[in-house]
This record gives sequence, structure tokens and C-alpha cells, in this order.
Amino acid sequence: MKTPRIRDIMTPAPHTIGVDQSLFRAREMMREYHVRHLPVLRAGRLVGIVTERDVALVEALEDLDEREVLVEEAMTSDVYAVRPDQPLDVVVDHMAKHKLGSAIVAEGDRVLGVFTSVDALRLLALELRGEFAA
Repeated sequence: MKTPRIRDIMTPAPHTIGVDQSLFRAREMMREYHVRHLPVLRAGRLVGIVTERDVALVEALEDLDEREVLVEEAMTSDVYAVRPDQPLDVVVDHMAKHKLGSAIVAEGDRVLGVFTSVDALRLLALELRGEFAA
């Protein structure tokens, strides 16, 4: 069986957020779109990722207001980004080894898609039922 490429599995055109947006806006977007990861852009280029966990951490701090904290201040700039032709097994193995919740699919700094641990679990369920066709 040919190993699928991440482009075949990713969620294309994910919702993104700008570095200058508030964490409150990030939380609103996550709730509205039912996502836990938002690639962060500066002038259309990938510079980080903000997660539901990042937002929750700021919300837990009594002295900070998520309406005043910018995404740039809470995001992770060390993003696991992969090319769209990357083999799925390589991406999943790297995510597991490094305990990552997502991989951003990009060409250069341009975001094309996102692949999350939830996506991997859905694929596992399909595979276990014999329904996954690469």
C-alpha cells in the first residue's frame, strides 16, 4: 500500500489569526469554528500557532485580561510545519515522538492546511474498521 501524503489528509485552508489580534478574538474563533489550533500570521506569513491551551493559560492568570493580551504574546513560534508532499507516517511519527497536537501544512510561509491529533485518531478509527482508502 502506498503511504498517503499529508496533503491528502489535511484540513485545507484552516482558519488563521493575525499576531495583532487579541486572545479574546482567538477564543471566539476557536469556539465559532470548533477548532483548537490557529496558525498565526504576520503579513500573510506563518509565524506561530496559538492553541486552546495557550488561551486557557492566560485566562487562568488573574492579572491578565485576554482582551488586552495579543496573540503574539501567547503563541508558540516554534511551529511544526511540513510540506504538503510529506508522507503521513513521517508526520504522525514526529507528532507522537514530540507530543505535538498539530502539524501545519505549508509551502514556505504560506499556510495550506492543518493536521491535528484528532485527525489522526479519526484516521485510525477508519483504518481499524477497514474503511480507510489511501
